[in-house]
Amino acid sequence: MELAFHERMAALGCCKFFGAFLVGFLFFHGFCASEKAPNYSFLQNATSAPTISYYDYIIVGGGTTGCPLAATLSQNASVLMLERGGSPYGNPNITNLDSFGAALSDQSPYSPSQRFISEDGVINARARVLGGGSCLNAGFYTRAATDYARAAGWDGGLVNESYQWVEQKVAFQPQIGQWQTAVRDGLVEVGVVPNNGFTYDHIYGTKVGGTIFDQDGNRHSAADLLEYANPSGLTVLLYATVHRILFRTRGHPRPVAHGVVFRDAAGVKHKAYLKNGPRNEIIVSAGALGSPQLLMLSGVGPVDQLKAHNITVVLDQPMIGQLSTVPPKQRTPEAIAKAIELMDNLDEQAFRGGFILEKIMGPTSTGHLELVTRNPKDNPSVTFNYFKEPVDLQRCVDGISLIEKVIDSKPFSKFKYENMPVQQLLNMTANAPVNLLPKHYNSTLSPEDFCKDTVMTIWHYHGGCQVGKVVDDNYRVTGVDTLRVIDGSTFNMSPGTNPQATLMMLGRYMGVKILSERLPTADEQSN
Repeated sequence: MELAFHERMAALGCCKFFGAFLVGFLFFHGFCASEKAPNYSFLQNATSAPTISYYDYIIVGGGTTGCPLAATLSQNASVLMLERGGSPYGNPNITNLDSFGAALSDQSPYSPSQRFISEDGVINARARVLGGGSCLNAGFYTRAATDYARAAGWDGGLVNESYQWVEQKVAFQPQIGQWQTAVRDGLVEVGVVPNNGFTYDHIYGTKVGGTIFDQDGNRHSAADLLEYANPSGLTVLLYATVHRILFRTRGHPRPVAHGVVFRDAAGVKHKAYLKNGPRNEIIVSAGALGSPQLLMLSGVGPVDQLKAHNITVVLDQPMIGQLSTVPPKQRTPEAIAKAIELMDNLDEQAFRGGFILEKIMGPTSTGHLELVTRNPKDNPSVTFNYFKEPVDLQRCVDGISLIEKVIDSKPFSKFKYENMPVQQLLNMTANAPVNLLPKHYNSTLSPEDFCKDTVMTIWHYHGGCQVGKVVDDNYRVTGVDTLRVIDGSTFNMSPGTNPQATLMMLGRYMGVKILSERLPTADEQSN
């Protein structure tokens, strides 16, 4: 069980045998802090970009992985990073803890979040800002388990160094309030032991994890990792929407990625190409939804989908779009509008109490992603298939059982009404407008029905371009050359907790590895 605490926010998680992960939040209002924007000389609006430019590396996506990757590669190469959103700095809805949630509800054209409804009827959001999801989330910071890193084939020493590199800029030890203390002590009382205290490590038992909010309530997103960048080696273009990757096919045994086409906020087309060089590459870091979407728009994906949208096939790759993550599709415009209205109009008093959310580890259920249009600004169609596999539903039920025990524990007693049983609390929660699914309105709601009725997202998407299916162990796209995907879309499983620490680590980790490949070999030196 993991608990990430801040004096004004709490998150807790479970790493027990049934594989559930619990998250709780506590909000207070009245805090007003503002983080000073760093002086990034390399940050530009895409409208100022030349029509044609050349770089050693082109990174598509300035998100949680893209920022540390760009900062690292810029030390010894020329790097262009293209971000479809704007800067997080100067936007109090992003930088201030007191405004958490405001960015997610912002539906303006330049909002840092882009809302979509999954085919399962769950209201979701995609990041659209420099720093990616680390600009929108609740701040929980913890590393992946050592077994996870080992299974991924990562070098343990470089993994630890990369985490430390990240943590020097963005991770903090939180203060613990009464709510957090009660939940922590309740977990220990019901047997989630040992109590490991504060640590960034992902370990068995109960612990206090980290946060990316500092003690003044300022968010430190992945964009802060650009402070490590070499300004002379990096160009970051904002409001730059990449439409497709360009491939050479004539005279090559396999398609070769050599450039990208992007448009600025005014709709003006630009092209960026790789410089001549055997190790120069295009790297897609657009996220679990954006990366497979861009590959398909560029002609790499299931041939039936590509032909359906009149996209020239570069490579038939049938595995793209497989997401690792009920069926009733209550998706009428009226139903969607009503659910969104209810969520947006929640009384602010609802955020003065505590929330305990449960995250299902894994999961074993899989979903898929499909193109809707050829416009990269449009959301793809996404189906997560929540609880498709019975083991995921059982994990949820086991997690609910644990939550019930914590609520009934002695340390938690002062946070509940004496005469309100847990079943009544569950029934009240089941009416929250968290999705568009039909509810089971029963007086004695079963744990299974409760899990189905309250299924929602905490945005920890992964899959879509998974290792062993779309990319190899070095994140190179199989079947084409000079193209990699490095982000959460490559994960076969979630790290089991908020993945942002591992995504930032991966950007640094792969940046170091890629730079090492640029060093001349002994044979090259002798020649």
